[in-house]
Amino acid sequence: MPIEFTHVPGKTHPADASFFYDFVETATKLSLIEDAGFQKIVVDDPAGLLTNMDLAAQALDRTSSLVVVLTHWAGVIEPTVAARQLAALDAKSGGRLSLRMLSEPLNDDDAETRPIGHTVVWQRIDEYLVLLKRLWSNDRPFDHEGAFYSIKSGYVPRKGPHGAELTIRMGGQSGTALKVAGRHADVFELTPGSFDEIRQLMERVRSAAAEHGRASKVRFALPVRIRSEDNAAASCQKAADIAGPPAQIALSLLPYAALGIHEFMIVGVDRPREIATAGRETIALLRNSLARREADVPQPGAFASRVTGEARAPS
Repeated sequence: MPIEFTHVPGKTHPADASFFYDFVETATKLSLIEDAGFQKIVVDDPAGLLTNMDLAAQALDRTSSLVVVLTHWAGVIEPTVAARQLAALDAKSGGRLSLRMLSEPLNDDDAETRPIGHTVVWQRIDEYLVLLKRLWSNDRPFDHEGAFYSIKSGYVPRKGPHGAELTIRMGGQSGTALKVAGRHADVFELTPGSFDEIRQLMERVRSAAAEHGRASKVRFALPVRIRSEDNAAASCQKAADIAGPPAQIALSLLPYAALGIHEFMIVGVDRPREIATAGRETIALLRNSLARREADVPQPGAFASRVTGEARAPS
């Protein structure tokens, strides 16, 4: 499966405004990101879910091929409302939307009826996703009475092109999080760590997914922060931290691709020059290297052992 690259907007400097602050400037950057070879862009603005949905709509309007990865939380809006809005976005974009579900503490109103805890948060996410999928696929209204949501005559008349198959992205490390991800996640966003820690987490995710017959259906994404002298102090999301010239960065990512990671979420590449360089050199070099090695090593498993022996994964 070809490696995909996702752009994760950050800040060029901690004092800078968010990536989406000035959408005229953002539109120019989106065009550069698309031309550079990125397939996806993450929308995760500090203003929260409703702003994310608006920014996602604008990003979809201003691009032709980029998949917009919309960061979402359960509990902010009701499932029926979210299902309609997300289906409309998916339809408007021609199927270029995916949903990135993050965990978030329950609010004070929830605390009055049940204790706030990690397990409860993930139980709510599980019920929320079950309802979204049901709303995206049902052909008639239905009622639901659950631990967190009550729905009467729930129905979404205008389905998106994906229907209930809209790509769901999740992450986490606890057994509870992995249990929910194993049931719902199409893409699992890995937590950066050592090479062995990442490999072990992938094995745990596959094991959780196997309980639902989905072990072979989960793809893996790894956040990678590309650091240079110009952006060494940049404020970015936590990610595997790689520095050096583009060729060295591409070589450093080869062992992860051999491990079975299908997607690199690139953080720290926000200036136009950085975006262009990442596309022209790092992304192109990595893709070309993978294509050559796959052509030379047709036997399953040989590619992984050969790459791991030639390139050392960054710590």
